[in-house]
This record gives sequence, structure tokens and C-alpha cells, in this order.
Amino acid sequence: MEAACSPFKIILGSSSIARRKILAEMGYEFTIMTADIDEKSIRKDKPEELVMALAEAKAEAISQKIPLGDYIKDADPTLLITSDQVVVYGDAVREKPSSKEEAREFLKGYSGGHAATVGSVLVLNLKTGSRKGEWDRVEIFFHEIPDEIIEKMVEEGIVLNVAGGLIIEHPLILPYVKQVVGTTDSVMGLPKALTEKLIKEVL
Repeated sequence: MEAACSPFKIILGSSSIARRKILAEMGYEFTIMTADIDEKSIRKDKPEELVMALAEAKAEAISQKIPLGDYIKDADPTLLITSDQVVVYGDAVREKPSSKEEAREFLKGYSGGHAATVGSVLVLNLKTGSRKGEWDRVEIFFHEIPDEIIEKMVEEGIVLNVAGGLIIEHPLILPYVKQVVGTTDSVMGLPKALTEKLIKEVL
């Protein structure tokens, strides 16, 4: 086997296409494993605590599936990256919409308004057991979003798979994004700078 160019291996603990894309953009090669956890059973009062608890639970579930002895013996460390995200709208914490009706209601709420994403990243070094995690918040302001755009988004269905039904990089929504205070990669689910920092810290 030809060793990868980086002196460590990465497992991305997520099935998110956006997170895969971001990690690949960062220049990393990685394998994917997903956590089978009941996210609804984990509740916290603050969105920051919730996303951190969910990232921890995912890391726990995935690391239990892995024969750890292999990683401890392996010369190169393997890093497991997990993350989670919610949308904060007013006082409400929004996860993935449960129906098209709820997705429609979410999007109508953003029209001419503002929401925030709170996302977490946890990096676990499977060789040493060292783990570091942090959260990141981004504020997003919207122009009025026409009803026909909202309908197209709901019918397409992709909004049902993301926290708060919020996809600011989507070509239909992008023209109605007034301002993003923070980074788009964070809104998409994996802040590059924070992920890079945590990788360095666990190594």
C-alpha cells in the first residue's frame, strides 16, 4: 500500500455530502463511517451544548465499532472527525425538518429575517485517545425570499436533509442571502479553520 501524503489517516464520521466536499477541499483523503445514534434522545438547553454532546455521542458510537488495537499498533495516528449542527431561529433550535410543511414554514421564517447556525467539530486521535472539540456560530441575514423559490426548494426535497432546512449555498437561495457573519464552510457543516486547528491540537 502506498502511504497517503499526510502522516495520519482520517475517518470522517458523517454521511453529509457537504462535509465530505469541504474535507476534500482541505486536501485530505479520508474514509467514511457513520454513527447509528438516536439524536432525538440527546437533549440540552443550549444549542452550543447540544451540538457538542451530539458530536461526542457520534465519536463514541463510531469508535466502539472500530477495533482500536489496530490503530494503537499502527505507526500513523488515525483521527476521527465528527460534527453536528443546528439552526437557531429566535429562541428555537431547529434540526432537520420533519416534513415538507415544516420545511416550508422554516424557509418562510428566514425570508426578510435572520437565523444562525451553531456547529461543532470534534477530533479524536484514536492512537493516543487525545480529543479536542469546539463550536462555531455564524449569523445569516436574508432578503425577502419569493414564495415560488420556497416551493421549488421544498419540492426538490434537499432541504429536508439539513438542519433548519437551511442551505445558503444553493443556487436558488444564494441571491437572497443578504449577509453572512462568519464562513460559508461553517454554515455547510464543517468550519475549515476550526477543523485544521483541532487536528493540529490532537496531533
